[in-house]
Amino acid sequence: MVGVATVKSAAYPEPGAQDPRWLAVDLAPLEPLARPVSLAEIKADRSLARIKLVTHSRLSVMPIDVAAFERILSLARTQPKR
Repeated sequence: MVGVATVKSAAYPEPGAQDPRWLAVDLAPLEPLARPVSLAEIKADRSLARIKLVTHSRLSVMPIDVAAFERILSLARTQPKR
């Protein structure tokens, strides 16, 4: 992870995808993280073991609960914006 973004559109079919189950959304950047947090680092953190990024393959956009979001920001050495 390298930054925080917000979803700007409802999901729509992924352009060019052969599988109709593949969806896309439009994002707007909010802020960069102070340091990148790798997938390996996220997978190694027991408190993040149940987030969809760890339990589902090929997932790049997902909802996340507050505790997991704050933990990732902590790993990134980034203060949450309130």
